[in-house]
Amino acid sequence: MSHKIHDLGSGFWNIRGSFRIGGIIDVGTQCSLVRLQSGRFIFLDSYTLTDDVRAQVMTLTNNGADVEAVLNVHPFHTVHCAQMATDFPHAIFYGSSRHPKQVPEVHWADDLVESDAVTQRYPELEFSLPQGIHYISPNEKIHAGSLLVFHPASQNLHVDDTFISPPFKLLEAILPELSLHPMTKKALLDKPNAGKHYCDWATQIAHQWRETRNFCAAHSGLVKFDTGEFETALLTAIYKARPKLENS
Repeated sequence: MSHKIHDLGSGFWNIRGSFRIGGIIDVGTQCSLVRLQSGRFIFLDSYTLTDDVRAQVMTLTNNGADVEAVLNVHPFHTVHCAQMATDFPHAIFYGSSRHPKQVPEVHWADDLVESDAVTQRYPELEFSLPQGIHYISPNEKIHAGSLLVFHPASQNLHVDDTFISPPFKLLEAILPELSLHPMTKKALLDKPNAGKHYCDWATQIAHQWRETRNFCAAHSGLVKFDTGEFETALLTAIYKARPKLENS
């Protein structure tokens, strides 16, 4: 996948990048840049910026000096954190409890990215942590949990892994589709009604962020929705998955 930055309006840019499994299959990855009301910037996720994309970001951010923080919202997306810290040495780096263990060379903030302190610090954004599944799974191969971030001003949703779009081109006449992460069932907590709690949480997200216009997913691309389509697509995905998840 090529490196590209998309201006999605109202101070929100989504950067599409490359991530190869085993050095062969490129499943893609992302980060997003958000302009705050103060005029400063934050990143959602880390990614090594190069070439024209790096030049555009540096132009926007006063050569990086106006980048206030980097919010690493997926516990298992750690590959680019060290380089990001080198590129933006004055930014505050927020992560999950797993990030400092995986990338100890980065100076991590005491406040976790999913904490109330971070939520209150950035009122321009809305955050949601999935219910009923592991945020940090004890199984290193299960990456269904991540902190979701919605930017009301632009109606853009930044999601890593938790929800995905199908990995094929859709006909324009067909409603854009969404799916739950294929490892969601294995990510369920070992608690009664975990599947129901997850589906109820996802249903709430569908309603709460129904105005989503751009769905920015780490490994399945950028999907554009017309008004109300995101809600329909996510509710359809939940309806399909609920029997399997609730009967686990």
